Amino acid sequence: MPPTIESEEQKALRTAVSTLGKRHGRDFTTPELWTEAGKLGYLGVNLPEAYGGGGGGVSELSIVLEELGAAGCPLLMLVVSPAICGTIIARFGTDAQKQHWLPALADGTRIMAFGITEPDAGSNSHRITTTARKDETGDWILNGRKVFISGVDIADATLIVGRTEDARTGSLKPCLFIVPRDTPGFERRQIDMELNAAEKQFELTLDDVRLPADALVGDENAGLLQLFAGLNPERIMTAAFAIGMGRYAISKAVEYARDRTVWNSPIGAHQAIAHPLAQSHIELELARLMMQKAAHLYDTGDDAGAGEAANMAKYAAGEACVRAVDQAVQTLGGNGLTKEFGLASLITAARVSRIAPVSREMILNYVSHQTLGLPKSY
Repeated sequence: MPPTIESEEQKALRTAVSTLGKRHGRDFTTPELWTEAGKLGYLGVNLPEAYGGGGGGVSELSIVLEELGAAGCPLLMLVVSPAICGTIIARFGTDAQKQHWLPALADGTRIMAFGITEPDAGSNSHRITTTARKDETGDWILNGRKVFISGVDIADATLIVGRTEDARTGSLKPCLFIVPRDTPGFERRQIDMELNAAEKQFELTLDDVRLPADALVGDENAGLLQLFAGLNPERIMTAAFAIGMGRYAISKAVEYARDRTVWNSPIGAHQAIAHPLAQSHIELELARLMMQKAAHLYDTGDDAGAGEAANMAKYAAGEACVRAVDQAVQTLGGNGLTKEFGLASLITAARVSRIAPVSREMILNYVSHQTLGLPKSY
């Protein structure tokens, strides 16, 4: 049920998206659902109305992803295309970039991927080695590699995080570039994953990729400010993804436990079955509260507060999701591993929420030294 802390408009959005999700269900096809969600205005609820969006924020977009996940049909690229890339372009893009990208991201006719992770950098964004330099013509030349980049094959462009050299200090500063899919020198290789997901993972190679000056998003001297304007929504939306998945798993387990009778009563009447499901429900609700706090802080412009809350929300949601899926499978016993009930595939998917886009260990590092003031271990 929608919590009372949501506005009437947010509750109505939750109900409408839930209806859409249940109509598609676990056997959904991503292109079909993406297209319909775009036409209904759900993909761009966080983007400015002036550019075809809904004029809301990450609070509204997280509702969309959570409810689709709770219906068994989450759209992973919601985390990337409107949440990360759309937010960054809306906040820092030029008028031309906004006009070109935001209406299309909002209605789903264009998709954008996001390239930050590198083979040798992992969670340490300060070690990004993809470099960008200007040549004598004013064009940008990008070189580097990225790994575990979602949906590059279906994306019209990828927002690449590169680093430029400060002429005064010689230090490298993060900058963001829009790289169209068919740009010469921009190559992709699909990574063979055990994870069974519609959105594929890719390794990217940028070999003297030449971009015009207007491919740069925002100020080349802004540094981490622009980057984290996209990473905080990413963490909030990952929490929504995990919470929706956990809710779906628990709903299936509750339905099974209510009907499945082995002796003289449904198995859900036994506390050994009922209590773990109740505990998972509580954990998911608590994670949602932190997610809502993070989204509210971000939408109201408190970037520092949102950073802390977004990390906590992602951590809480990942932990709750893994436990919820595990308990749901355990509730169904052998049936929990069959295709008929659709839970086994969630075991790997849920585990991802503890790893990406930032590991739970790095979140604990963040909280220990940023929040608690303890010395850094790295």
